[in-house]
Amino acid sequence: MRYQIKHAVVKYAADTILEDVNFEIRDNEKVAVIGRNGCGKTTLLKLIAGDIEMSNLDSDEACGIIAAGTPNIGFLRQVSFEDTEISVEDEILKVFALIFECEKEMEALTEQMKQDEDERLLKRYAACAQQMEALRGYSYRTDMETMFQKFGFALEDLKRPMGTFSGGQQTKIAFIKLLLSRPDIMLLDEPTNHLDMPTIEWLEGYLKSYDKAVVIVSHDRMFLDKVIDVTYEIEYGNIKRYAGNYTAYLRQKEEAAVKQQKDYEEQQAEIKRLTEWIEKWKNTPTKVAATRSKRKAIEHMVKIEKPRRFDTKAFQAQFTPRITSYTDVLTTKKLQIGYEEVLSTVSFQVKKGERIAVIGANGKGKSTLLKTIVGQIPAMGGNFQFGQDVEWGYFDQHSAVERNVDPQITVLEDFWNEYPALKEVEVRQALGSFLFTQDEVYKELGQLSGGEKVRLALCKMFKKRPNFLILDEPTNHMDLVGKDALGKMLENYTGTLLFVSHDRYFIKEIATGILAFEEDEVRFYPCGYEEYVEQKQKNSFINPHEKVAPAKMALKAPTLNDVFDKKTYYNPGKIEARLKKQLEKYEKQLAESEERLAELKLQQMDPELALDYTKLMELEELINKEEQNQESLLERMYEVELELNEG
Repeated sequence: MRYQIKHAVVKYAADTILEDVNFEIRDNEKVAVIGRNGCGKTTLLKLIAGDIEMSNLDSDEACGIIAAGTPNIGFLRQVSFEDTEISVEDEILKVFALIFECEKEMEALTEQMKQDEDERLLKRYAACAQQMEALRGYSYRTDMETMFQKFGFALEDLKRPMGTFSGGQQTKIAFIKLLLSRPDIMLLDEPTNHLDMPTIEWLEGYLKSYDKAVVIVSHDRMFLDKVIDVTYEIEYGNIKRYAGNYTAYLRQKEEAAVKQQKDYEEQQAEIKRLTEWIEKWKNTPTKVAATRSKRKAIEHMVKIEKPRRFDTKAFQAQFTPRITSYTDVLTTKKLQIGYEEVLSTVSFQVKKGERIAVIGANGKGKSTLLKTIVGQIPAMGGNFQFGQDVEWGYFDQHSAVERNVDPQITVLEDFWNEYPALKEVEVRQALGSFLFTQDEVYKELGQLSGGEKVRLALCKMFKKRPNFLILDEPTNHMDLVGKDALGKMLENYTGTLLFVSHDRYFIKEIATGILAFEEDEVRFYPCGYEEYVEQKQKNSFINPHEKVAPAKMALKAPTLNDVFDKKTYYNPGKIEARLKKQLEKYEKQLAESEERLAELKLQQMDPELALDYTKLMELEELINKEEQNQESLLERMYEVELELNEG
């Protein structure tokens, strides 16, 4: 067990945010924490990071935090760099302070060993070399430069002062520092926000192969499916652990709910049958004993609770366009987009009923294209034209969240200002479909969260009933349930859709065509996202982010042969010793696995878990995983034994 929280309670003033939380991280698990906005996910990360404390530390209950050793916990907090005058390179290199100390000591030891063959110097040098290996000290510069480019920067940007970067770019630099610091437990809160698709895909691979633990809060379903081993859900104030990624969690939760509902109904039917029997025969002298027995049977039943409905409250708005457009909705011909210089040249057509996703790396002009089409910025060349009877509606998540308005205006007033001819009941009806119900319509704009501001902006736009929706990152600030609700709404929309998004699952569910901003040009693919990915793989498409400039030569680990200028030689004894050591390691791992498997099977037989369907399914998953692990270990042991026998 790497880390464990037992029976934690966290309160802010009189409000209980987390109640009786039991949470653990095993080995190098990649853990997701999911739940509706405001349920306490970020609060849990802050508790793990040590930024806040449990509210029940003084209680008599067995509660607290247990960790193996003193783990280094890394958390991307609010970005604030002390010195904005230093270069990015110098800022990032602060992460490698331990490597530089170790490197300096090795250089000093090398000089000493040239004069003195003391065995203690050799041992100390070997220890330093081992530490350098563990710290990735021989590849730190390559790691830094590769990662810097993966986040969309050019190598020459390393020389720029920190103060010349935007707030979003500084957040990326802080993220790079966190990844390079390689903490024992890495805490990531919405790590894919504001990252483009190539960077997200690279980050998935990096985290999946990361040899330490990661805890992630994210609303990116495909990201969670590709990275996560374990999912914790916070719902109705409780937290539950599910083995597997987000899709596995959904399946287990649904299966558990169905089984619990069935068992609940069967038990209720049995209670009803016994109760009716008791009522019928309770006054019959010959049935007194049987009546008493049946009463006791009811009393001793382990009552099965009626399953609570999933917390799927989301906006349910559905609308039809005011009028129907003609077949040709939008035509662009060699449309040059940009500000001071041309970013991209675009030629494509949008037909009625199509849902076109605009994808690609940041900085290529995806949002600029939408702004040009709606007239916010002028075209730099070429032309575009809307078709007949096209009525468009534009949504920009930046404007929705950061618009300059009086923060004391209420939601009701803000909506009514835009539609003054509507009656109050009509305004409330429209707002209610986007979850602004009862007193929530009196919330001031300054009190709204990012997700609430997005819902309000969408509500106002949809009220116009356009037949062509132009949406720029509509799912930002939405939780998974909100994204699913918007996705279903757009799937049922009878108009036309052009949207920018980095959420691949959302794109996969919605898009009928892909407009891809690629390295050399903008291309249209008349297919869904999965077919687009398959087509790119078949064509051996090389992502521009994979073209990493060669890094400077990293410090190579010197060997004792380098120090004493001796020739290397083949040593069969050392090889045999290494293989035997490897075999002992596998045997130890197998013994540990067998102990874990036995413990899991004992837990599975615990009568107290007879009705805990979620826990039983989790145990079943862990048992299967442990059995597969044992098979793998036995195969590796067999291979090592063969190699030993051949030697």
